[in-house]
Amino acid sequence: MVSNMVLYQYALSKGLQSYIQADRFAPSRWAAPGVLPVFDEDTKDGESSLFDQERSISKAERMDCHNDGYEDEMEDGELESDSSSYRVLSSKTLADVVEALIGVYYVEGGKNAANHLMKWIGIQIEFDPDEMECTRKPFNVPDSILRSVDFDTLEGALNMKFKDSGLLVESITHASRPSSGVSCYQRLEFVGDAVLDHLITRHLFFTYTNLPPGRLTDLRAAAVNNENFARVAVKHNLHVHLRHGSSALEKQIKEFVKEVQDELLKPGFNSFGLGDCKAPKVLGDIVESIAGAIFLDSGRDTTVVWKVFQPLLHPMVTPETLPMHPVRELQERCQQQAEGLEYKASRIGNLATVEVFIDGVQVGAAQNPQKKMAQKLAARNALAALKEKEVGKTQEKNDENGKKNGNQTFTRQTLMISV
Repeated sequence: MVSNMVLYQYALSKGLQSYIQADRFAPSRWAAPGVLPVFDEDTKDGESSLFDQERSISKAERMDCHNDGYEDEMEDGELESDSSSYRVLSSKTLADVVEALIGVYYVEGGKNAANHLMKWIGIQIEFDPDEMECTRKPFNVPDSILRSVDFDTLEGALNMKFKDSGLLVESITHASRPSSGVSCYQRLEFVGDAVLDHLITRHLFFTYTNLPPGRLTDLRAAAVNNENFARVAVKHNLHVHLRHGSSALEKQIKEFVKEVQDELLKPGFNSFGLGDCKAPKVLGDIVESIAGAIFLDSGRDTTVVWKVFQPLLHPMVTPETLPMHPVRELQERCQQQAEGLEYKASRIGNLATVEVFIDGVQVGAAQNPQKKMAQKLAARNALAALKEKEVGKTQEKNDENGKKNGNQTFTRQTLMISV
């Protein structure tokens, strides 16, 4: 519905390509409407440019065609042999322009203005009243299930009282826990994912007005990810309310909780999802599903969702606290040093091994059941080894300089004594 190709088609249907300024304005190549532009101003006398050659060939071809009784007609406004009479724009450029226009309308006019533009573009955003009525109907949850949920503690952690308790029960129910009358959290997770992504994006955009788009994207990636949300769930004890029926999942959760608790003991430490322990996906999912439940329970009011989640997500990532992924940090370092970086992965049973080589020399390795985690740990070990090596070289250099300075001082003292 909102893929680049679909947005590209919308842009074409509205003729947006005619308004896109894709090239930097060059006064030397500008000509008033109806006036042929002059090119190749720097061509030396007596020399013919490639443009002149093409023009002469084109003229000769038209003369031949005219002699044959046929003359090729040019389109209105087309300039003869003029490369500026057409432009090449990628489909992604047009799709990006549609997204940028929606963003401008949202920033300047709010949600209603953005909805108006989307409707004009052709994106159907009208809601079916009957479908919306279904989302507002209270859930009929059996009393036995309601009694098994500690609503006071859970709603206390969220600092919110639900109008429809059934939504909250659904948001914490895993697919491994079959319950009559209660669905699993996946539909609410789908909604909550989009709502949190929107709210955090808006927060970062309006908070850091001078940051370039690439840096904003990095901030959002650090804030909106399953690993970070899983740590939010553990930090606020949301995980203890999860309704599931899997012993294996329970073991994974306990191991992850211990890891996060160790992280929290480190003063000022926040991995923002880049910790050494892979989070069970379910923990991040319930954070998103709870956001979806709040969104529906409040009548689709994103303000209420943000009021609940802003303190839960604190401290939010900032440009100063943004951690860099070890794989990316190592890659950028090797690019700056013009060094060749290579990863070699192997697996024996359930254990993946990743080795890091720089210019053919192994500088790090790690093992983990998940290949991506093994790669991250190997990159981190490689960075630590490289930094330790650099520190050693710096220390040796300082020691050598100290010895030289000491010898010079001793010699001067000797000379002074001799005098």
